[in-house]
Amino acid sequence: MKTKMIQSIKRISFIILLMVSNHLFAQPENSQVIDEVIAVVGDEIVTKSSLETQYLQYISQGEKVTDDLRCVIMEDLLFQKLLLNQAKIDSVDVTEGQVEAEMERRLRYFIGQIGSEKALEAYYKKSIDQIKAELRESLKEQLLVQTMQDKITSDVSVTPAEVREFYNSFPKDSLPLINSEVEVAQIVRYAPITNESKEYAKERLREFKERIRKGEKLSTMAVLYSDDKGSAKKGGEIGYIGRAEVEPEFAQAAFKLKPGQVSEVFSTRYGYHIVELIDRKGEKVNVRHILIKPAIDYVGLEKLKLELDSIGKVIMNDTITFTQMAQKYSEDEDSKNNGGLILNPYSGTSIFQADQLDPSLFFVIDKMEVGEISAAFSTSDQRNREGYRIIKLIKRTEPHTANLDDDYQKLKNVATQQKEQEVVQKWIKDRLETSYIKMNEKYIDCNYKNDWLKKSAQ
Repeated sequence: MKTKMIQSIKRISFIILLMVSNHLFAQPENSQVIDEVIAVVGDEIVTKSSLETQYLQYISQGEKVTDDLRCVIMEDLLFQKLLLNQAKIDSVDVTEGQVEAEMERRLRYFIGQIGSEKALEAYYKKSIDQIKAELRESLKEQLLVQTMQDKITSDVSVTPAEVREFYNSFPKDSLPLINSEVEVAQIVRYAPITNESKEYAKERLREFKERIRKGEKLSTMAVLYSDDKGSAKKGGEIGYIGRAEVEPEFAQAAFKLKPGQVSEVFSTRYGYHIVELIDRKGEKVNVRHILIKPAIDYVGLEKLKLELDSIGKVIMNDTITFTQMAQKYSEDEDSKNNGGLILNPYSGTSIFQADQLDPSLFFVIDKMEVGEISAAFSTSDQRNREGYRIIKLIKRTEPHTANLDDDYQKLKNVATQQKEQEVVQKWIKDRLETSYIKMNEKYIDCNYKNDWLKKSAQ
């Protein structure tokens, strides 16, 4: 019984992830789905396309498909819309900063799964900025939903006695199997970029701007020369964007232009740009740009490899710790101030299951002993900056049956989730007494856990 409950929680978490990535993992361009509203919850609507997109994505993940899968997804969509509607009634809000931070966390996860930012752009045939723009609104809604759910369950807690009671309620032959997990720290150094290569990138863009002034088109040069391959195919056009949807420097340059004007050369963390304003609609602008990335110093890159190998030897032979060296030398902002610990973007913890690791990292760790520091090996970040890193295997657990000594925190988390689910179920029941619900008759035959049909029939 409890094992099924854990699996149910995992399935709900998976579906929530699909909701966030709904726009990113859209259906193929040649797939036509006639959209329609299939349910209304308060002021929120559920569309057929949202249900079908999540259904197809669930299948693509290789998950087991049951006869009631669409019904499970439908009920989850109804629940999400109920939370979203209540969040708006209660004036729950999330900031742009929260959205952007979560955006970066999610993108790191997606990029980690597919291999690189460039691979992500190539696979979905969209630039990283286009991916962000399409993901932003659904992500904001999901953060509102999560904030509302956190508000409902904010007073839930479990005692050590309740955790033991929860554990003892499992039949001994039904205790869950805990997969092998690892904890890893890293020190990362990225290839230096010389002042000469920066000046060369800026000079190329100045030359392009002069050619545009003399009558050539930015769109033509974007196709030929831009390092943003996603937008280059469209003549550098990004589409309509708001200020918060791009880098601050990009927004500052783009929003002060008049239609047809081309900006001065400016830099973002991706490289150097010039941008042309195509059109403005309210608080959004449509622009095209050319990106030039300064060439890296490959001689300096090889020196980094030797430096990192030396750092590893110093740690092994001296009293200085990996944590101290990570804080001093690592250039990865996400991990350096955390003692070098790599955070799992999916769980928010430093614990990874094997299938959650970047393949290049997995194959290095697979041959290591706990406490060992690797030789330097090549890496790249989501901006495709090339570099090297060394890693230390902090912890590795073997697959085992759950027990209170080794897995207390996991058991506590699941016991807390169960208690939260009970509180949420009561909240749903109370909300359904006062919320407007209307459902398409095609979807009323599902065996829902909650009485959505009571309002639908009114």
